[in-house]
Amino acid sequence: MTPPTLGNTTPGRELKRRFLWLGLAMSLGLVMLSIQLYRLQITRGEEYSAKSVANFVKEVRLRADRGVIKDARGTILVDSRPSFDAFVTPAFCTDCFEQVIPRLAELLQWDADQRKKVEDTVRMGRRNAPFQPVPVRVDLTRDEYDRLAARRDILDGVEVAPVPHRFYRTNTVLSHVLGYMNEITQEELERLSADGAKYALGDYIGRRGLERYFEQRLRGTDGVRKEVVNARGQTIEELNIKLGDNAVVQPRAGSNLVLSIDMRLQEEAERAFPGVTGAVVAIDVNTGFIKALVSRPGFDPNLLTGRVTPAQMALLSRDPLEPMINRVAAEHYSPGSTFKVVTQLAAYKSGAFRPETSVMCPGGYRLGARVWRCHKDSGHGHMDGYNAMKTSCDTWFYKVADTIGLDPIGEMGKSLGLGAPTGIDVVAEVPGIMPTSTYHDKASPGGYTKGMALNSAIGQGDDNVTPLQLALVYAAIANGGTLFKPQLVQRLENLDGEVVEEFKPEVVRRVDIPAAHRKAVIEGLVKVAQEPGGTAYRARMAGIQDKDMQVAAKTGTAQVARLGTVRVKTQQMSFFERDHAWFAGFAPADKPELAIVVLNEHGGHGGADAAPTAMAVIQKYFDLKKQDATAPPPRPNQPYTPSLSRAPSVDEAALTRGVLPPAELPGDDEDVTRATPD
Repeated sequence: MTPPTLGNTTPGRELKRRFLWLGLAMSLGLVMLSIQLYRLQITRGEEYSAKSVANFVKEVRLRADRGVIKDARGTILVDSRPSFDAFVTPAFCTDCFEQVIPRLAELLQWDADQRKKVEDTVRMGRRNAPFQPVPVRVDLTRDEYDRLAARRDILDGVEVAPVPHRFYRTNTVLSHVLGYMNEITQEELERLSADGAKYALGDYIGRRGLERYFEQRLRGTDGVRKEVVNARGQTIEELNIKLGDNAVVQPRAGSNLVLSIDMRLQEEAERAFPGVTGAVVAIDVNTGFIKALVSRPGFDPNLLTGRVTPAQMALLSRDPLEPMINRVAAEHYSPGSTFKVVTQLAAYKSGAFRPETSVMCPGGYRLGARVWRCHKDSGHGHMDGYNAMKTSCDTWFYKVADTIGLDPIGEMGKSLGLGAPTGIDVVAEVPGIMPTSTYHDKASPGGYTKGMALNSAIGQGDDNVTPLQLALVYAAIANGGTLFKPQLVQRLENLDGEVVEEFKPEVVRRVDIPAAHRKAVIEGLVKVAQEPGGTAYRARMAGIQDKDMQVAAKTGTAQVARLGTVRVKTQQMSFFERDHAWFAGFAPADKPELAIVVLNEHGGHGGADAAPTAMAVIQKYFDLKKQDATAPPPRPNQPYTPSLSRAPSVDEAALTRGVLPPAELPGDDEDVTRATPD
């Protein structure tokens, strides 16, 4: 036997080496196969299992009709319009980010930001619900629809479907009441899904107003339809009939809202209100239901619900008139002389004053070294409570404040609902401020001083109310002391018009107003509108046709900026320095039905710039009442057709014109507070 040569291997050793490499290769292959099997069966097993089923049957979501919103007579203010939206189903979108989305971006002319947003949305959908269609474009134009239909063969996982979109027929009118809708956020989706609500990525949800507050009642319950599809998610029509009768679960429509607002009265309030900014609210004094509500400027909910651009949103946010704020309830103001009813009730309750109590008005009131001027420089002479209200004599109310102090006035205001939310719920609101001595001790440098009571007594100082709060104050005086919760919705109905839920008047509290005190205050308010020399007399005579109907009223002019002792005309002041013009009242005075408050923000004087609007609305209310007593009832569910001309736009020049130099302030020894005529 020949011995082996150094460096050579025997045939046995070579064979062992080959078996070793073969074993390693087989082991590696088995490991890779195991990893792949684990990925397919464990990691993505559920997805592929569902996808295999989806290659045969797919569940298509049937969106429920959202409930419509109607006015008190059944006229449709908000419903839905047909629209076509583009969707991507992530599970069926082959080469989604490499081919499909770039093709969509080209066909729909997306910019880089739009494309990135769609990619992020589809990725999120792939993680959370890969078989749920994700909307990538709402409200396709006709050209966009045609382009997608023509390239359907190269857009795997893309479908175009009809979807109802919210349509606000009133445009900017009532926008703060109705609200709007926009896309649900991921955080909201997770939170609502955890609570059992069935929302999906890309769904729209109510924002603000009625849309937000009644979201769950309006949206209804979605249904489902099963369809036979291929691996690309395309429907195979000829096989659908094999699914049988159980292939469809019908959606259930949401409830309809019927408001207390009458659009005929609303239109009159919009037409008669001259302000660029401000509010009008008319309320049933015996129920608390709101009959008309104006907040100007408004916004277009159709714009915010649709494809609003960043530029449009920036324009809204930069608008100096802040159109997104509901001025009826979400902004508060000094009420001016309209607050004097509160001061007078507190005066009578204190026992220190009676309606016949006379105060001499020489044109102002001195307290220490400071003079609080009456709006009539020459003075009103001797004034009792009735005529002090009629002429809006500030001096009479200064005397009340000096005598009884701030706290009785503040407590009376609080009992009538001032300084606290009204509880309207449907719209956001602020509580306002009803100051007391305790409030000033905490909020004012140096604490409470008696002069603060004088300012508050005439509705200035730290007094701040919303127009809605003030309307409820006058409604409570009108009805004998019942403070109601304000409401905007009378009932909920189903699709067939059957009542699902009816809302009854809700009493917040009964305010103790002695009949004699109420009678005296109302007599003074009647003088304001019914007698020559009353601050609302001219507006009453011009606006109310029935001369036998008495209106109880109070005008007010609330100072916005301290301009010293020199009075200037409204037109000479910059817009944001102009006084607020107020009107508050009710009619008929002997048997009240309707309370109304008008705030013409930066509008001038209450008697000239707010009272005419109120008189027009009051007249329209009673005209409609007579008309409805004899006319046949309207056909229900008629779509609202706006008959209003365009609301006044911002007078740009008014925002910048004629800012006067500061008037010379009085010396330290003679501090004078400027009063404004009502």
